[in-house]
Amino acid sequence: RQRQMCIRDRNEYQDTAINKILASINSNCVYLLDGLTGSGKTEVYMTVMENVIESGNQCLVLLPEIGLTPQLIQRFKNRFDVQIGIQHSGLSNIERLKHWQDSKSGKAKIILGTRSAIWTPLKNPGIYIIDEEHDLSYKQEDNIRYQARDLAIVRSKIEKFPIILSSATPSI
Repeated sequence: RQRQMCIRDRNEYQDTAINKILASINSNCVYLLDGLTGSGKTEVYMTVMENVIESGNQCLVLLPEIGLTPQLIQRFKNRFDVQIGIQHSGLSNIERLKHWQDSKSGKAKIILGTRSAIWTPLKNPGIYIIDEEHDLSYKQEDNIRYQARDLAIVRSKIEKFPIILSSATPSI
């Protein structure tokens, strides 16, 4: 089930982006939200997340750095009444395991983390969102080398759901 929402604060560009993404919710489309800080990119993907969560699926949101996590957690808690899983290196092993298990079981509907969160198993994946997709911190340079943004695109293609790349300065 898809819905088209009109919130008074949204503009026509946001509504167009939301409607295009929701129309392809069961396909592996890659979307780029290109806009300056404060232009409304977060509102677009939060509205899409509402739809994904209502359909029983999970959302994985990657952030370039741990420092952004508390701010986004609070925004998600203010908007969504669901369990949020966290994945980043600042957690203890016990905390990380609990969030990992909640994500794998489907209990956590939103999984928020840094680069390594791309390896988190999801029971019902519905969308990946890569915030500040251009950021170099998504590249793992030690041990096993990978680019979390590119890996997320591959996973979304295999699992057949869309991915949103968000940036004020998109990578080429």
